Amino acid sequence: MQAVSNPQSEIRNPKSHTMPSLTYMQLLRSNRSFRRLWLGQVVSELGNWFYFIAALGLVRAVSNNSAGATTIVLLARLIPFTMFAPLAGAVVDRWSRRTVMISTDLARTIVALLLLLVHKPGDLWLAYVCTLLLSFFGAFFEAAKNAAVPNITGDGDLLAGNALMFSSRFLLMSFGAALGGWTASHFGYQAAFIVNSLSFVVSAYSVWLIPDRETRQDSLVVTNETSSRPSRRRPNYWSDIREGWTYIIRHPPVAAILGVNILWATGGGAINLISDRLGGLVFAGQNGISGDSAVAVLYFAAGMGLFVGMMIARRVGTYLEFRGRTMGFIGWALVLQGFLFAGIGVMPTIVLASLMLFISRVTLGVEFAIQETLLMRLVPDNLRGRVSTTDRATELLIWSFSTAIAGWSLRAITPRMLTVISGLLSASAGIAWLIMFALNRVRLPQRADERI
Repeated sequence: MQAVSNPQSEIRNPKSHTMPSLTYMQLLRSNRSFRRLWLGQVVSELGNWFYFIAALGLVRAVSNNSAGATTIVLLARLIPFTMFAPLAGAVVDRWSRRTVMISTDLARTIVALLLLLVHKPGDLWLAYVCTLLLSFFGAFFEAAKNAAVPNITGDGDLLAGNALMFSSRFLLMSFGAALGGWTASHFGYQAAFIVNSLSFVVSAYSVWLIPDRETRQDSLVVTNETSSRPSRRRPNYWSDIREGWTYIIRHPPVAAILGVNILWATGGGAINLISDRLGGLVFAGQNGISGDSAVAVLYFAAGMGLFVGMMIARRVGTYLEFRGRTMGFIGWALVLQGFLFAGIGVMPTIVLASLMLFISRVTLGVEFAIQETLLMRLVPDNLRGRVSTTDRATELLIWSFSTAIAGWSLRAITPRMLTVISGLLSASAGIAWLIMFALNRVRLPQRADERI
């Protein structure tokens, strides 16, 4: 593929729908702002997974393997995003997205170091609070980043940009989890917390190098509903949030995507608790592997699967677009990943369980990249922050309930049985999607369907 003559201007032109998509390397080489944002994410995500594996291990050690304490940590990681994501979306649609990302990175630098003070059961509250605060600031960072990416890449390379962003995240999930488990076993949990803190400093610097004007459109291409309104400053954040919800309700394709994600979370939301229980208890001791290392192995398999899925998403998406099979693929991919995940519960060894998890996440990674790109293209820039955070907030709300119910259910069922049930529940999202489009209850705009 030939490089374009003026990559920066053409990449960010939202009207260039016919321009061929750049490869991942071409995008990184030609788009300096995207490269800086991507590099910052790579470093911070590595630190995040160092922290997460270490935090789970620390809580298991301090609480004497309490499933309740682990559940609280997982909920503390989910609930702030659920509660504050809509507000974060309104903030980043109104204020500088660059400033929001830098400020939240610096705040997380300090919070990550506070985990060094957790040493005994009486200190567990501090681990919970730190996890809550990291999630709170993370909600604002993610809202700003997700709203800025389509403007930095442009519509023509949005799928490539999304796939690269998410594939890198999940690759770092794999290596960060593996390194976090290894570091915790050899150097203690404190080293992982320090690495996480330093990673946010690097991320803040990378974002600081990006011009603020490149994180949003100067001239918005809006829908008929928004174009007829006079330009004015909205009175409060509640009005902003309500406008986002109104847009979702009035646009069935957007509502359908959000609904399917919520349904997936009823089962998929238990993944972190399942990984902790299977690795930390069920597979711990197999071939001399420690609990921390077994958990890291499962996260490594999941992250590598999502990474591979994201990396092939661009080619798969192009093929599906050419064949006109995008909508069917989303449904069947969700069904397949759910059944594969359920199969993990009957695998006798951690090797086979990790293999099933890897294949399941490859399938989910391709589906997610294609579906997320479709959502971004359907929503105008001035509403994208609110809609994307509403999607994540509602999904994570169900994720939180799923985690809580899963933790409670372990009093009556085994981690293996929980895995089977969770996989089947997540597969139901694909069935619902296929039924909706088979019955023509929701039809995508032709233009959006062609561009995905």
